[in-house]
Amino acid sequence: MTVTEPQTRAAPQPLPGLKGKSALVVGGTRGVGRAVAEKLAVSGCDVLAVWVNSAEHAAGLEEELAGAPAAVSTEQGDVRRPGELPRLARLTKERHGRLDFVVHSAASAHPMAVPAIDPAEMRADLATALVPLASAAGSAAELMPEGGRIVVISASVAQGVAPHLVSLGVAKAALESLTRFAAVELAARGITVNAVSAAKLDKGPGTVRPEALRAISARTPAGRPATPREVADAVALLCLPEAQWITGQVIPVDGGLGLLA
Repeated sequence: MTVTEPQTRAAPQPLPGLKGKSALVVGGTRGVGRAVAEKLAVSGCDVLAVWVNSAEHAAGLEEELAGAPAAVSTEQGDVRRPGELPRLARLTKERHGRLDFVVHSAASAHPMAVPAIDPAEMRADLATALVPLASAAGSAAELMPEGGRIVVISASVAQGVAPHLVSLGVAKAALESLTRFAAVELAARGITVNAVSAAKLDKGPGTVRPEALRAISARTPAGRPATPREVADAVALLCLPEAQWITGQVIPVDGGLGLLA
């Protein structure tokens, strides 16, 4: 079998069907969120990317996408606060004229094992996972036209087990459950809600230990782990008009890894 090279450095390719739209991308200046912002922007979709701690990454994103066929801006915000995502949704509409998509890529993961669960740290992980989607399904959805999209980024530990990731697993499992409830309640308004789930990602040289990369690649039917850009591709596909009848689903982007017993 031929294994395709990971898309870690090649420029993202535009996707027809997104031009003239506008997106709020939470966690949009690093990792998967940054890849989503890049994919949407090169496809002609305006983007407001939200960051918390790194002004440097935000400035880098704006500089990188200065020549994109869409307007890209960034804004600092802590989406764990209940009123913050509604503010950012309004700001997206003010800056870019409309709000079509909300992508929730923010994540918090405090390593711990079950016998040593720290309730405060677990609450923080749950808040990062759930508050943005709860807010998006409420006041942010009010700003969306029919055909709006809400996409959240989940993880394989929502349905499986990995050492010391109980808090992240519980948070992402709760996020997937909330995705289904929100999908049902927003369906009559023509707004879809879906999750894209990934396992360990290859984010480029030095981001995964060589022995871990070899082990994951050996187990993955497609021959290697996914990249942030491939997760972003799935997010963009869910934003297309052709995806209007897909809602409440968790789409794995893992090269078939999750299919193995």
